[in-house]
Amino acid sequence: QVQLVESGGGLAQAGESLTLSCAGSGPGLGNSAIGWFRQAPGKGREGIVCVGHTDDDTWYADSVKGRFIVTRDNGRKVVTLRMNALQPEDAATYYCAVSQTPTPPCTIVGDPNLYRSLEVWGRGTTVTVSA
Repeated sequence: QVQLVESGGGLAQAGESLTLSCAGSGPGLGNSAIGWFRQAPGKGREGIVCVGHTDDDTWYADSVKGRFIVTRDNGRKVVTLRMNALQPEDAATYYCAVSQTPTPPCTIVGDPNLYRSLEVWGRGTTVTVSA
């Protein structure tokens, strides 16, 4: 079974950038979409980015569109999330998730919360943004 580990979180000032990574172990990321989610204290889980098997299959939430960029390296089993122009409202714990079965394209489904099969989750990495 694939396992996911997020890394790269930390403290940034508003306007700065951070890059998060989601590394898969075991059989790899397969032919599944990868979802990035975040959850701030006291708030619900927000699906922010979806990337399919190739980088041209992506979806971004309006809250991050134009600032965050996702890339996927299937050979290295890593998905990275470059977060630019960070704002205090981006502060949250960030998670990635994957399915162990093929999934429809992100360009069709959109919000990764809509995938019912993203059952493998990492433990998250925390991003703090100071004003």
